[in-house]
Amino acid sequence: MNAIADLISNTRKSKQLTQEELADLSKVNLRTIQRIENSENIPRGNTLRLICDALDLKIPNFQTEIVQNKSSKYIEIFFNYFFLLIINLTLMGIIGFITLDSEANLNSRFAGLLLSFFIPIFIVFKTGKMSRNERVLKFGSGFLFYIITSIIFVGFPKAFVTGLLVCLAISLLTLYYGDLLRTKD
Repeated sequence: MNAIADLISNTRKSKQLTQEELADLSKVNLRTIQRIENSENIPRGNTLRLICDALDLKIPNFQTEIVQNKSSKYIEIFFNYFFLLIINLTLMGIIGFITLDSEANLNSRFAGLLLSFFIPIFIVFKTGKMSRNERVLKFGSGFLFYIITSIIFVGFPKAFVTGLLVCLAISLLTLYYGDLLRTKD
């Protein structure tokens, strides 16, 4: 539950009102009261004022809390996408360094193949509830970008021979199909 829903629900219960009684007192639809208390809706404007008047609550406290919740959500979204960008760049750098390096030998290319499977499978196991498409979009977008840019700037033959395209394809396929390797409990 969010803080507004908790406060409305707790205040209503402390005043020994049912949801129906609160709906009658506040002139707000019963289903709206239920949605607010179940955190399905956040009351704003007139609805918030009517409920607060019926429960003798002060509105300014809610207004600042709503603004704080919105700003903290934007900060959280920013850091989530920033973190995903860093992860994508790091994964691209690791696989690119191991395979595209001019002095890369067979051992380092084999290591690139192993890492292109094991890093994505680790991501798959850590993001168990995420859908395949969401996982590929969040963690594989860097690989998709890297495939396109390597073909453009390095050329398809060199990118293929060095193993870069193979490693990136393995990574994408592992991100998408890796959940088939998990056991269902």
